[in-house]
Amino acid sequence: MCTSIIEIARAEGMAKRGDEWFPLTQSVVAYDHARHAPLGDVITLDFFNTGLDPGARAAVELTLESAKELRAALDRAIAAAEYEEAEVRGKTGGKAAVPRLVRAA
Repeated sequence: MCTSIIEIARAEGMAKRGDEWFPLTQSVVAYDHARHAPLGDVITLDFFNTGLDPGARAAVELTLESAKELRAALDRAIAAAEYEEAEVRGKTGGKAAVPRLVRAA
């Protein structure tokens, strides 16, 4: 059964294919049958540039559990980055608690 779960978001950054980096314009998060991984349904992250050839993409297929762990790691990294940005701008006044970074083994 196809799930047809798809979320599309603007992406600003860079991705690599072979030895070449290219700018990103869009990202797609989907939950559906794995196309390449020897798994059942997976979360697929697909980053690409809509103005370049179809090979201008970077994609991964993750188990649902791996995707949850990645989401948690992103949440921690974003919280720490926001704290750093606030410190640079002097918005915390030294009163904010420092986010604790936990790295999975």
